[in-house]
Amino acid sequence: MSRTPRIVVTGIGCLSPIGHGVDNFWQALLDGKNGIGKITSFDASDLSTQIAAEIHDFNPDDYMNKKEAKRMDRVLQFAVAAAKLALDDSGLTIDEKNCYDVGVSIGSGIGGMRTFEIQHQALLEGGSRKVSPFFIPMMIPNMCAGQVSLQFGIKGPSFSVVSACATGVNGVTSAMDALLTGRAKVMLAGGSESSICAVAMAGFCAMRAMSSRNDEPEKASRPFDKERDGFVMGEGAGVLVLETLEHATERGAKIYAELVGYGCTNDAHHITNPDGKGAAEAMRIALRDAGLKPEDIDYINAHATSTPVGDPMETAAIREVFDGHVDKMAVSSTKSMIGHTLGATGALETICCVLAVQNDVVPPTINYEFPDPECPIDCVPNLARRMTVRAALNNSFGFGGHNAVVVVKKFSQN
Repeated sequence: MSRTPRIVVTGIGCLSPIGHGVDNFWQALLDGKNGIGKITSFDASDLSTQIAAEIHDFNPDDYMNKKEAKRMDRVLQFAVAAAKLALDDSGLTIDEKNCYDVGVSIGSGIGGMRTFEIQHQALLEGGSRKVSPFFIPMMIPNMCAGQVSLQFGIKGPSFSVVSACATGVNGVTSAMDALLTGRAKVMLAGGSESSICAVAMAGFCAMRAMSSRNDEPEKASRPFDKERDGFVMGEGAGVLVLETLEHATERGAKIYAELVGYGCTNDAHHITNPDGKGAAEAMRIALRDAGLKPEDIDYINAHATSTPVGDPMETAAIREVFDGHVDKMAVSSTKSMIGHTLGATGALETICCVLAVQNDVVPPTINYEFPDPECPIDCVPNLARRMTVRAALNNSFGFGGHNAVVVVKKFSQN
């Protein structure tokens, strides 16, 4: 399918447990760096899961005014910081001449959970007068886009898609729609999350969804491995600057890759993916939208969270869609290194696909020791791999049955 206008990636910003900024993040992924350890931000000793992929070296003052940072939850600080990194990387200047041509589509799966926890405690201990007047704007997920728009003077379309763990990809695909319909010429797109706090961790522990490998946190996230026992919570943010090719060419922007299609479905059956049919259909729709055949895809950054049920489901869906080509593709999960960053995960993993396509190298799935007969797939075990990557696909699946898939292609002028 020939899209008009064509959509290209011209800037990348990311915060992650293994590195900030596009170069540091990418090199850490290729090196197989592990960002998972014992939780340090609160006392997790009474939880069944006491490990996470925390960001330890983030100083909001490096990215924004100190006074304004204090009025933002950490998830909003992450969004603003990643947006600044992306804008700086793109070389785009926003001023009164173009501010209505630029928009924002950045969401969060959960929002300001830390603020919610702190303010609820203040209410219990001191009554309603102890609740901050900034509580609501610090907590609600739309303020990821709201604060980015405010901080950088962006006056075009501004919204936050919330679809649990599919939020990051849906942030990107919604931005694509804004560009395709002419509502913007540039979009900042992605997701942010920071939910490593007592109440969120307790909730996921109650669901028995997370790994309890507390004695070996560095080995806890092991997608596709037979001994996986659940996901590991991560935090971070990913923002991409997307532009129409015409706009990017006019300003002489560097171009990383092209976004050529996407697919979104819902299982409408259960809050988690039951059988992979919806995931498979989302991949088929994405391929049709991109005008590509299964054999055109060289790499998939899988959703693969390291859960006993989810990884085989996704493997089966991939094998169904790609059939005889599946054994010629690389399929890795970078969650093995940065954990599951929930609403940010799809954005960070789309960035992985963009960089894989640009550089012809794919990041590994680390901690892969014991092959699982239920996951017969080339998961790029433990070491990055140099290979031709003409096009890549990113899968993100979220609670509520949300399935979101985006296709990234190597850029050429033709």
